[in-house]
Amino acid sequence: MSISNKYSRFISILSLILFVSNELCLCMPSKLLNATLNGEAFSPAVATWYGSPTGSGSGGACGLENDVIYAPYNGMISAGNGNLFRSGAGCGTCFMVKCTNNPACSGYPIRVTITDECPGLCNNDRIHFDLSGKAFGFLAKPGRGDELRKAGRIDVQYTSVQCHYDSKIAVKMDAGCNAYYIAMAVENVNGDGEINRIEISAQGWKPWASMQRKWGETWIFNVPSGTTGPFSVRFTDRSSRSVVAYNLIPRNWAPGKKYYSNINLP
Repeated sequence: MSISNKYSRFISILSLILFVSNELCLCMPSKLLNATLNGEAFSPAVATWYGSPTGSGSGGACGLENDVIYAPYNGMISAGNGNLFRSGAGCGTCFMVKCTNNPACSGYPIRVTITDECPGLCNNDRIHFDLSGKAFGFLAKPGRGDELRKAGRIDVQYTSVQCHYDSKIAVKMDAGCNAYYIAMAVENVNGDGEINRIEISAQGWKPWASMQRKWGETWIFNVPSGTTGPFSVRFTDRSSRSVVAYNLIPRNWAPGKKYYSNINLP
């Protein structure tokens, strides 16, 4: 073998190693690596993709709008059928997905967050991920994303995992809010990713008041007359773990604004 051929082979192998390392670091915390690479932990499902071929999808029915384009989601998201979306309760949950049955599949798992609903025909399958074009392409071997996307519908394997974001819980105020009505979407939730209960308290209140889920990750509260904030918010996940973000929503809060806490779930 000539020196040039040896060099080319070395570069190809090195590129593959770097791709795999990047994929695993981008989509999966190291402490989940061993568990999620164990094939016995995965179950069968179906995956399709929507939007532009390399697009980031949308926050759709979960109320996250275009925030899914940016960190910590970075477009690695999916719409889910009824068994994943669960009438909005599944918003924010995280899964590892991998494909092995197509020649273009890398066989390595990616982590995606449920941020939208895939209704209709998606419910003909028990579990159906409708991935962003970007996420779908990340299931492929280097340089073969377009080839895999051409398949349209593929068999995949999936497993539920804990969410781990390098970010704090944030709330985005709905554009239709006013002084007497708060509606906010919750983002970047670690752990289960699934918020089961939210309570709110204004400065000077002693009891916590319950907010109501309106749709997806959007929760609402009718503000008592004369209440101005700031508001503290207590988040409780599916596993009954709670954290409190004190004075998260400032006194001068405004519709459409996003407010970051200094806490997150484990």
